[in-house]
Amino acid sequence: MAHTLKRQALVTGALLATAMGAVACTPTLQIQAPDKPITINLNVKIDQEIRYKIDKDLEDAIAANPDLF
Repeated sequence: MAHTLKRQALVTGALLATAMGAVACTPTLQIQAPDKPITINLNVKIDQEIRYKIDKDLEDAIAANPDLF
């Protein structure tokens, strides 16, 4: 019976050591705010309205003067 208790204690100790080792090896994730502000560059060129007006003016000029070209 003493031999069985020693073996059970050894198995329990081995399982406990394995469990502690598995917990110690788990990766940790740290989230930290950046020390510099986040910059978003919104350098956008908008010229759709200008082109539309030029196209419309050109269309009107060609319609008024069909022999222009």
